[in-house]
Amino acid sequence: MREKVQDTGFEIGGLFISAFISSTIAPGGSEAVLAYMVAAGHYQVELLVIVATIGNTLGAMTTWGLGVLAAKKFPVATLLSEKKQKALDVVRKKGIWTLFFTWLPVVGDALCFAGGWLKLPFFQACLIILLGKLGRYTVIAWMFV
Repeated sequence: MREKVQDTGFEIGGLFISAFISSTIAPGGSEAVLAYMVAAGHYQVELLVIVATIGNTLGAMTTWGLGVLAAKKFPVATLLSEKKQKALDVVRKKGIWTLFFTWLPVVGDALCFAGGWLKLPFFQACLIILLGKLGRYTVIAWMFV
């Protein structure tokens, strides 16, 4: 069994910040940070997964909030043709489950932004995003234990 070191807060805080930034518009590498910390074995894996998941989820919800703000300034009706508006209605009806895939690189941030733009229910969106991100970080941690 690995000996756990006392946390000074800097390492765990760094993981949180990395995870938060990685889920906003700015790119980041929280997966690499998590993998390194898990492999080092200085912290409980569960703690690392929870910190990364919370940070990344809060970052995603920040991006979601930016989508809400953008929708106020740029209404959808002014940007889309009638045909595209109908497609948006379909996403509006079934789209909240797409937020589970916000953990995906490249498209994940756009999904969060779209969820906010469409004003999908905040708490449901947050829970679905959290579940997807928890799954991703759990798999990453498991790979490096």
